[in-house]
Amino acid sequence: MFTGIISDVGTIISASATPAGREFVIRTVYEGIVDGDSIACDGVCLTVRESGAGIFTVAAVVTTLERTTLGSWTEGRRVNTERAMALGDRLGGHLVSGHVDTVAEVTRVATKGDALLVDLAIAPEWMPLMVPHGSIAVNGTSLTVNEMLPDGVQISLIEFTLRNTVLGALRAGDRVNVEADMIGKFVQQLARPHLTSALSHLPSV
Repeated sequence: MFTGIISDVGTIISASATPAGREFVIRTVYEGIVDGDSIACDGVCLTVRESGAGIFTVAAVVTTLERTTLGSWTEGRRVNTERAMALGDRLGGHLVSGHVDTVAEVTRVATKGDALLVDLAIAPEWMPLMVPHGSIAVNGTSLTVNEMLPDGVQISLIEFTLRNTVLGALRAGDRVNVEADMIGKFVQQLARPHLTSALSHLPSV
């Protein structure tokens, strides 16, 4: 489990195909990493396979590559990272599982005062989980939906976020990992059969 509060921006120093999947060696400031630790990399929960002084190695299997942006990652890329939270840690962002729901495309980036506004095109099936001023994780960063758009959402990035994550480098055409609010997903799943039943009893027009 994560909070969406990015604690380091790592750099990929190696990307290669291995029997374990596409493997990434990432430079980090983290200390005390052990094999088996969970680290969210641009919002994707990955398991540490090996670690050393200032680096850790993770691998992504084909399913992860298909559902996230990881298939396009190459050497030199900077990625948001967050270590899994411990029970009792302060929850500074919101509950983030590290399981990406969809990949969104950046359609517009604009400056408004001291904020950077980023428009994201979201797949229609995920739009019911987007709520004005609700929580959303973009490349692992806990953010607030600033505005609902006809085909997606707008996020507003403050100076601290621009300085401490990779989001300040976003440009139109970029693709980002998106995780919808976890609580919203559970509510939707639990309510679905009841909503389906209720709708089936409505008179036809």
